[in-house]
Parts: sequence; C-alpha cells; structure tokens
Amino acid sequence: MNSTTFVGLDVHKDSIAVAVARPGRQEPEQLGVIPNTPEAVARMMRKLGRPEKLSVCYEAGPCGYEIYRQLTQMGISCVVAAPSLIPKRAGERVKTDRRDAQKLARLLRSGDLTPVRVPGEEQEAMRDLVRARESAKEDVLRKQNELSKFLLRLGLHPAKGVNPWTQKHRQWLESLRLEQAPQQVVLRDHLHALDEALARLERLEKEIEELAPQYCDPEMLQALQALRGVKLITSATILTELWNMEYFRSPAQLMSFVGLVPSEHSSGGKERRGSITKAGNAHVRRILVEAAWHYRHIPRVGVALKKRQEGVPEEVKAIAWKAQNRLNKKYRRMVGRGKLKTVTVVAMARELMGFIWAIAQEVARRRQEKQAA
Repeated sequence: MNSTTFVGLDVHKDSIAVAVARPGRQEPEQLGVIPNTPEAVARMMRKLGRPEKLSVCYEAGPCGYEIYRQLTQMGISCVVAAPSLIPKRAGERVKTDRRDAQKLARLLRSGDLTPVRVPGEEQEAMRDLVRARESAKEDVLRKQNELSKFLLRLGLHPAKGVNPWTQKHRQWLESLRLEQAPQQVVLRDHLHALDEALARLERLEKEIEELAPQYCDPEMLQALQALRGVKLITSATILTELWNMEYFRSPAQLMSFVGLVPSEHSSGGKERRGSITKAGNAHVRRILVEAAWHYRHIPRVGVALKKRQEGVPEEVKAIAWKAQNRLNKKYRRMVGRGKLKTVTVVAMARELMGFIWAIAQEVARRRQEKQAA
C-alpha cells in the first residue's frame, strides 16, 4: 500500500506555504505558512513523518536550490518543478500562496509535474559567472544603442566605409565636438558608460578563461571548440547550462530542451508548424544562434580553428568538418529558396545542436574505452 505523503511548498523570500496530499483522491490539506529558514523547514519535515515516506516539490524560481539540497541531505525525495510546464485548470482565476501549495501537492501525487535538472554547487557557481558575462555583454549592446540613437537624433553619421564600433569609429566619436555644451556632456557620459561596460565584460571573460578548465569537463571543453564558431566562452556556456549531455538519449531531445524545435498545431489531418518553441534554455539557444552565423561562410579550417583543434581526437575533427559542410549547404539551399537569413540561421543552430550531441557521445565513448582498458 502506498503510504507516501506528498508535500507542496510555495516558496518565497521570507515565507513558505505548505500543503499536504495524502494517498487517495481527497483534496490536499493546507498546513499554513512557515518562515523560509533551514530550521523551520527541517522542523516541518520532522512533523510530517519519516524521510523515506515523504515526497516534496516546489517551483523553480529566484530562491534557488538550497531547499532541494537541504531536503536531499535529510534523505527526503524532492522535485523542483518547471514553472512553465505546470498544468493549469481552465477557468482558474483565484491565485494565492496556499492554493499554489495545494496545487503542487496534488500534481506531485498525480505525477503531472515536470522536474528541472538541479545543478551541483560547483556547476551552479560557474553558471553564475557565465551568465554574469552574458549580462555584461547585453549591457554593452545597450550602451552602444543608446549612444547610436543619441547621435542619430542629432543627424551625426560616421564617414562612409567606417563600420560601427571599430577603432576608426571610436576615433570619430572622440573627435566629435557638439555645438551645445549640454549635449557634449551627454556624449562624454555615454562614452564613459560604454568604456565601463566594456571593461566589465573583459574582466569577466578573463575570469571564465581562467576558471572554465577547473569547473568544466576539460576534455569536453576542448572537444566542443573543434567546431567552427565555438570558442572557449561558447563551449563553457554550453557545458555549464547543459553539463551532462549524456543524459539526453537523442539529439532531438537536446534540440527540444533548448527550444529550437518548431512549434506545431495539427488537428484533423491538417499539419501546421510555426516558429521555434523557445520553451527551453534561452542561454544556450542564444549562443548557438550566434555560433551558427559562422557556417554561412565557405567551409575551411583557418589558423585559429586549427589551433583550437590541437590535441582533439580525429573522430571529433571529422564531426566538426561534417558540420561545416552540412550547415553551409543548408544555408545556401534555404537562402536560395528565398528564406530569410535569420530563419535559416535558427534552423542551422538546431542542426548544430545535433553535432554538439554527437561530439559529446564520442567523448563519452572514448572515455568508457579508456576506463575499460
């Protein structure tokens, strides 16, 4: 007989609403609200029963995974649910913390929750650094756009042939002398803010280059860089966000996980496919699209890529070369049919994810052979 007690937690910064669903079909019971402290959580779990008889869940959110780690150390089964995949009843209009806790307990009992993969502490720490760098890059782009719009409003444009944000473009910005003193102050302030954002981005990238080999799988980190457009930052981002690609049984699963598969609404014999789902890891999706742009060029192994491929197994190099040829053909074929370049590159990013999965499987296979030997 199943005697498991299912516990739903609606977690907030200072408080946790608790509800319990007993075996059977009765409505979950509200147990009130407790402080969000390790002591209060441990005390509540001891009241509810023995660790092996408890199953707990809460939504992934800004409070992180500390409750999951605490409960796991106590020997309690815990699920961190993906918020976007929690089923919702039609017509549900009332939302409170206590109702949310009851809902989580009920869905945990029925097995309708989709868990997220909880990272280890070291992997989460490296992921925080990689995401900080991504935030810094977005800040640089924001500062550049603010400055560009300010100059556009004043009707100021660089000379023809000067590409934006190159050294010549910066020299042109420094040489500008505006007629109105307040606008000159604004220009200087924009340049200063941009320099600070660039300095922060450079600092974080240096830290990633130093720490990535310590916190990521060094063999996988090097193998992924055999791909065109995948340097150390891209490789570290992929590994810290996905960290164990052997978990995925097929490349299609991995493509779906990062939200690169087309959405579909088919019914009654009609098939309708739309844009990508975007229902996955946005950080990996963004950086894959950036990398995919490199494959619109003719396949070749340049000096920088050849250097990154030093010490990489020949089988991995073969996968990387196959990726160049296949993705470049796909780009030329789709653009030739009139597809937008942006749409084409997203399709290429989806297939690039498949080649990344293939490299991960090859590295895992070689590692198993070494262990067996």
